[in-house]
Amino acid sequence: MTIDWAATQVYNTIMCVAAGVGLLLILRFLKRLRQNKIGQLEGWAMGFGVLGFILVLTGAHMSLTWPLAEIGFPFDDIIFGEPSLAFGVLLFAAAILLWRKSNVYMKQGINPKDRKAVSEQLKGDLPDLMKPMSYFGAAMGLALIAIGIAGVTYQLFAAPPQEPISGAFAEYPMVEAIFISTLYALTGIGAFLFTFTLKLKPAKWMLRVSYSCMYVSGLLLTAFGIMNYFTHIGLIVNTM
Repeated sequence: MTIDWAATQVYNTIMCVAAGVGLLLILRFLKRLRQNKIGQLEGWAMGFGVLGFILVLTGAHMSLTWPLAEIGFPFDDIIFGEPSLAFGVLLFAAAILLWRKSNVYMKQGINPKDRKAVSEQLKGDLPDLMKPMSYFGAAMGLALIAIGIAGVTYQLFAAPPQEPISGAFAEYPMVEAIFISTLYALTGIGAFLFTFTLKLKPAKWMLRVSYSCMYVSGLLLTAFGIMNYFTHIGLIVNTM
């Protein structure tokens, strides 16, 4: 198989890493918030903003131009591009809200280095701030579950045999289909349940399930994206 790589752009590597780190950063932020350890909100805003910018840029380009259709995988433009765009916009919006709140708190005389004061104030403000955005997040969570079902139904995600590591399962398409589809479904379940945790006293089981799904999927997405930097380079070299 020979592919004209100059005719398209394949950047789901950085998208995968950014999405995985984004999930883990959300959980890290919420954990430190519960522990009253959130201080400088500008740093968190920049963290979410950087990841959001990457996902908005790459997700929008993939959603609007369908570059993967050029190499025979048009469905991947939907699978990778649109969820990345949606997640990126949500991360970017969270960054703006936190930056705005940082300015408000300083005007109110709250010392940004006083982690307990900042955390306590943010705990009261965050549910109302995040609730409107969470509905879109929940809907996209269900969309991720639908993608997972489609992946198994149509045996998607199988790597070509020329791709290192993943290509070893090219003759067994259900292996990678189940792995990636499960990853999407876990992320979707976590995102959907996350909406219901934005209450003053959310159900403990929802917190546990949402946290566990997002944590596992965040770790796997990050690791998979890092691995793909090797496998995708190998695929390009092997098919030039």
